[in-house]
Amino acid sequence: MIVSLKWLQTYFAEPLPSAEAVAEALTFHACEIEEIKGDILDVKVLPDRAAYALSHRGIATEVAAALGVPMKRDPLREPLPAWSSTDQLTISIETDKTARQMGALVRGVKVGPSPAWLREALESIGQRSINNIVDATNFVTFDIGQPLHAFDAKKIHSENGALNITIRETGEGEKVTTLSGDDFDLPKGTVVIAEVKGEEGELGRPLDIAGVKGGVASAITEDTTDLYVSVANFDGTSIRKTAQKLKLWTDASLRFQNRPSPELTAYGMRDVLRLIQEIAGGELVGVVDVYPEPTEIVPVQVSLERLNSYLGTDFTSEDVRTALDRLAFTYSTTVDDLYIVTPHFERRDIVIPEDLIEEIGRIIGYDRVPSIPLTAEDQSVIPDQNKYHGIERIKDFLIDRGFTELSTQTFATAGEIGLANPLDQTKPALRAGLAENMQNALTRAVSVAPRVLGPASEIKLFEIGTVFKKDAEYLSLVLGYKQLVGKQSATLLAEVISQLEAEMIGVAAERPAVASAEVTEILLADSNLAQLGASYAPGKIRAGAYKSFSIYPFALRDIAVWTPERTEQDEVSNIIIGIAEQEDFELARIDLFDRFSKVIDGKERISYAFRLVFESFERTLSDEDLNPLMDKITSALNATVTNGEQWEVR
Repeated sequence: MIVSLKWLQTYFAEPLPSAEAVAEALTFHACEIEEIKGDILDVKVLPDRAAYALSHRGIATEVAAALGVPMKRDPLREPLPAWSSTDQLTISIETDKTARQMGALVRGVKVGPSPAWLREALESIGQRSINNIVDATNFVTFDIGQPLHAFDAKKIHSENGALNITIRETGEGEKVTTLSGDDFDLPKGTVVIAEVKGEEGELGRPLDIAGVKGGVASAITEDTTDLYVSVANFDGTSIRKTAQKLKLWTDASLRFQNRPSPELTAYGMRDVLRLIQEIAGGELVGVVDVYPEPTEIVPVQVSLERLNSYLGTDFTSEDVRTALDRLAFTYSTTVDDLYIVTPHFERRDIVIPEDLIEEIGRIIGYDRVPSIPLTAEDQSVIPDQNKYHGIERIKDFLIDRGFTELSTQTFATAGEIGLANPLDQTKPALRAGLAENMQNALTRAVSVAPRVLGPASEIKLFEIGTVFKKDAEYLSLVLGYKQLVGKQSATLLAEVISQLEAEMIGVAAERPAVASAEVTEILLADSNLAQLGASYAPGKIRAGAYKSFSIYPFALRDIAVWTPERTEQDEVSNIIIGIAEQEDFELARIDLFDRFSKVIDGKERISYAFRLVFESFERTLSDEDLNPLMDKITSALNATVTNGEQWEVR
């Protein structure tokens, strides 16, 4: 929220300090400050305080509490006038999304430019001055945080000189043109302020989108003389959803979605009527107030002992009383230091004792919470970490053997425990094992392996994670292995598991998934892990295990060559590597992705196809770099002769 220091000063008799000093006080006691420009503060009001703090009055109360400077006036503590009603206005509420609706008729106003002080106040916070009536409603919104709206009463349908207003939800196909000239098709169920036509209460046109933006049909112009002033309290969730659907976010919708108190409505009506009559004249005909279920303020109590226990402090009774006085709270105490606090109606964030503890703590200052180091006795309550040390030891064991750890989703396509409200309808259960995810990871890894830099003749993966059975949760280990070049080893996983069981986890591990040449899963026993972790010490990374990568993108080239029978793969790859080593950039990978044999002219020949991955640590490689090299490789391969037969790049 944009806050003017000059505007704030109107709430104090004593001069406020600089904008920087006010910003510092707010930062340490209430709200963060996004930016300071001269005497203008951009205050970040979080949702828990937005019901009262999205206003200059709300920020003024925070400044008063933080600095210990009393306010000279508080409009929400001043008495309300006793308005007379009128039979020239009726209001009905036909939706449960409106807690309170007040309306007033004012006749004989004169619309014109606003006085200088009002224009300057609004312009200081980035608002454009329109006319004295609209500016009055905007001023009250930013002053005490109650959004409101004024309509041209003569543009609203009347019966025998009386206005009939209803607060209702829209049906199908209703539209509104807003003050900005934009047309909106209103979703069914949108709350609107509407006129009523006909003796039988025929629904009239919507006059505005309630709590969001006014409509042009009853807009204030220089010819306006009679006003219908609307001040209401709408359901915050409904207003937020409407603003989202219409992509129409306004200062009013921001305040309503943070649920200001319905009690604030009357104060908004008092202030706007007083201001309109001051700057535009006019006669108040009457006020109608529809408030079906008045809110009840429930006292909150907390003891000094509980407060200090929660905060870890040794605050005294005097400290607490001083904080409550600075917050201007009404409270009473008992002989055993129990504080019974009645929150002000606008403080809807104070409901439970913990809320009150936070208020007292932040005003006294969290810097007074002592820093107490842990003692040897305190350290005895630290949970046993041996189980987790055991897990780390297994990870070190596998990483040392070339495996890479991965972490997959807890959700699965099938499992023993279903989700009541799955985030992804294709994965409606908690995983009962890790094998399925590992198999999917291997499949994806194989498809991208030729494009990944580093040694990639094989893929070795592992995951340690929780699996969910009907009876309990278990820790499981899954290993995945895929040979990219040559024949898949049928024993590698079995050999690693055997070594792991023999040296670390024991031989009693259960295997919930069927072992295969690619994926093997075993359950880990907590007792074995704790024993394994008792003597854990983090190991050092093996020399050469880490290789720096280039910040520049790699480049790919494919090449295939016919060779005579009995030509080995390494004979071809060694020629390619030898030519590439002469360049100032690197052949990072060479992968065989295809091999087949065929009889040509009565002789069997073998085709080898390689994918070459090049990278440079100095630049992005281009065709100008790679084309000459590929020409050299092609010439070298075509010039090779074995067993009297020449090779041929195809």
